[in-house]
This record gives sequence, C-alpha cells and structure tokens, in this order.
Amino acid sequence: MEFSNDEVYYWTYALYPALSHFDHPPMVGWVIQLFTLNLTLPYEFFMRLGGVVFAGINTYLIYRIASKIKDHIAGLYAAFLYTSSIYASILAGIFIIPDTPQTLFWMLSIYFLMDSLPKEINAKSRKNLLIGGLMIGLAGLSKYHGGFIGIGVALYVILADRRWLKDWSIWAAGAIAVACMFPVIYWNYSNDFISFTFHTERVTPALELRLDYFFTEVGGQIAYNNPWNWYLIIAALIGIFKGRKVMQKKELQVLLYNGLPLLLVFTSFALFRRTLPHWTGPAYLPLIIIAAVYWRDKLIDAKAKNVSRLWKPNRIVGSTIFLTVVLCIAFWLINFSPLQLGKTDASKPEVFGEYDFTQDMYGWRQINKKLKPIIEQDVAKGNMKKNAKFVAYEWFPGTHIDFYIAHPNGHPLIMMGNWDQIHKYAWINNDRGGLEVGEDVYFVNVTNWGRDVHQVFDQYFDAIEEVDRVEVTRAGVLMRYAYLYRLKGYKGNYPFPDPFEKHHHLNN
Repeated sequence: MEFSNDEVYYWTYALYPALSHFDHPPMVGWVIQLFTLNLTLPYEFFMRLGGVVFAGINTYLIYRIASKIKDHIAGLYAAFLYTSSIYASILAGIFIIPDTPQTLFWMLSIYFLMDSLPKEINAKSRKNLLIGGLMIGLAGLSKYHGGFIGIGVALYVILADRRWLKDWSIWAAGAIAVACMFPVIYWNYSNDFISFTFHTERVTPALELRLDYFFTEVGGQIAYNNPWNWYLIIAALIGIFKGRKVMQKKELQVLLYNGLPLLLVFTSFALFRRTLPHWTGPAYLPLIIIAAVYWRDKLIDAKAKNVSRLWKPNRIVGSTIFLTVVLCIAFWLINFSPLQLGKTDASKPEVFGEYDFTQDMYGWRQINKKLKPIIEQDVAKGNMKKNAKFVAYEWFPGTHIDFYIAHPNGHPLIMMGNWDQIHKYAWINNDRGGLEVGEDVYFVNVTNWGRDVHQVFDQYFDAIEEVDRVEVTRAGVLMRYAYLYRLKGYKGNYPFPDPFEKHHHLNN
C-alpha cells in the first residue's frame, strides 16, 4: 500500500534530519534512516520495515513478560492479544509513525521495570532499573507521551513502594531518562520552545463540555485496540478489581501505573478538546499483559477437559480472526475496490472523490506516471523551466505530492499555509530556497482534497494556467482527478511562517 498522510510526512524527518522537529522528537526519522540506509532505499517496504521488526520484538517481549508473571501459556495469550491490537500490530507495527519506535521502547521499559521495581533491591534490580530509565528516555525521544512512563514509575514509588526513594538507583534512572531528552530540549530552546507551544495549544482544555469528542475518543480506543481485545481487557480489570488475584500485588501495580495515567489523562481531555485515539495506544500495552494473565488464570480448569482449548481458547484466538477479516476488507477497499465513497457529481469535477478516505493511500504512483510526460512536454515547449518548483497547500496532501511526484523527478516543493498547516515545512522551505519574486511554479490539485485554486493563489501570482487533467482509476472506475496548474509570476507577498522569528503565533 502507498503511504498514509502521516507516514509520508515523517519521510521528511529522514530527508531533513534534526535534533528534533516541530511536532515530534526525532526517533522516527532515525528509524527510517536506519532501515532505508539513509534513504538509499526510499521505498514503502524499507521505510516501514522498522515497524515490522519492532512489532516482532514487542510480540516476544510481551510473551516473556506474561510468561514470567504466570507461565508460557499466559505469554502465548499476551502474544495473541498484542498481535490482534490494531494499534500495536498495524498502526505502530506496520506503518511508520512516532508510535512505531515508541511502542518498542515502551515495551522494553515495562520489561525492565517488571524485573526491578517489584523485586528486592539488589545489584540485579538496580541494573534493570537503570536500563529501564534508558528505555524511558528513548521512548520520550520517540514521542512526548513517553514521559507518562516516568509518571507511572513516580506514582508507583510514592504510592506503593517508598523503599526505592532511599536508593540511589531510582534517581539515577530518572537522570538517565532526562538526559536522553537533551536533543529535544536543546532544539526547542533554539526554536523558542515551539513544539511545546504547539502541543500545549492542542490539549489545553476549553470551558465547553463536548460529549461528542468524548464518545469519539472512547469509540476510537475500542476500534484501535480491537473491540474483541477491549472487551477482554475490561472484563479482566473488572474481575481483578472485584478481588480475583492473578498476580502479585506489586506486579499488578507496576503495570497499572504504567498504563492508567496516560489513559485517564487523554480520555479526560476528550471531554473538552478534540483528541486522537492513538494517543492512548501505549496505555493498553500493560493492560494486555494483565488481561492475558487474568484469562490464563480463569481458563486454567479447561486443562483437564481439553488441552488444545487451553492453548488456543476461542475467546483469545477470536480477536486475531476478527482482525484478519478487518484487514482483508481494508486492503481490498484501498487497493481494489470499485466503490466510490466520496462525491460523484460529474458537474463538479473539482471535488470529485472528496471525503473518500480510502484514496489517501491509493493512486499517487498513478498520478505521477500520468503527469510526468505532461510536465516533460510542457518544459520542452519552454512553458516552464526544467526542475521548476512545485507548491502545495497544507502538509496533507502536500507531502504526498512531494514524495510521489515532485521529489523523485527533481522538483523542489515549497509548502504554503500557516504553522498548523505546514509544520516542519517551515524549515524545509528555507532549506529549499523559498520562492523568488517572478518565479513560475507548478501546483497539483487532487480533487479528493480539492482546493479553490484561484481563491488560494490569485493574490500571490500574476496568472494561473491549467495545463492538463488526469484521471485516477481503481478497478476500472474513476476515483478522482488530478489537475496540473502553472502559477506564473510569484509576487513575493505570501506570509510564509518564519522558523527563525521568535515568539511564534501558531494559528496565524
């Protein structure tokens, strides 16, 4: 499958590496660089390969954790439930997003914290705690949510096990975690702490109660974690809180403090602000372990009746079957479906296909294949300079156009829009030289994300000329159009966000 909006944007982290970035820490870019040999292999398979490798490691880690708590059958249940989670196995396990490395280091944190915090304080537990501190820091270098692991450790130590407060290793582990964040802190210091300003504005609660946001968040959590999984987790938590003992109290507390702070904070925020369900994704990783051990304990009597049912009980394996069916449907919808889920009014071709979410990950190579000879012919006629720049409006679908059309054909792309609309492209625009007065550029308008070209660009260019229009088809059915425009004579008056200007106003 072609890249989603988020994935293709994170390609820019590898293309223009930095100590940190506008919206996220740098780890996802480093992972892309590693698995593509520094973009020597800039293809979807290699850019996503880190997710597949990390998901494999995480499946083993969750198996090992649950096995240590109970036995290898509980470990197997945990592996099934992890693999069945859409968030863990697909969003962070195939796609390449900041959650991809975050889940690896989150799982490693749990692994080492479980081998330290509930144990006796000795040389081995201290060593594991220090490694756990390193993993927490690396999780923070992947995504800011990693800080919630540290919050969970602090809550555990303060509320459940204060003996650690007297030991040097807990403070050293915290220092290691904070030290890992130095690149992010230094970059933000150099850029007026713009990342923290951006995220603060995203999550600062409003005064208006929004139940629609709340139910969207809860519904998203259920969907992203697989409804079957979600039921098994909730049922396990209810059973445990009713008094069923399935593991040692300190082990349970470490897992709960690892997941519940993140889950409660962002679910609460959803009462007042729009949130994204995958923000709480890592909170379900320790809950999967709890559910696996709970159901292993609850199904233990089945061993005398049917050994095979104990190894692969329907209530555990069913979640994997459910996910398999969902994935097959999604893959067919995106790549082979003749269904047009967007607008189909033939009298309005400029918005044909709008709102069809299946097209975000389809048709970009097709557009490039059809536009490339048109652009070459246009240049040959002298209408435009060779390697003329492209402009796009907003990072989606602008980054798709950059990755699939402009960049591979040697055309620098300049992104237009405000801070919230272009993000890291504020820096990329400067690296690519921006736009010069009088410059002629190309613009590609895809109709599922259609723009009113004249409304957006008339005041910034002397003339707008339509070059051609190509069709995107799937299963022989028209899905959308892609229009190619020449924007002639840039006037030099566009208010590009300036990353070097202090006191940024993000919504301007």
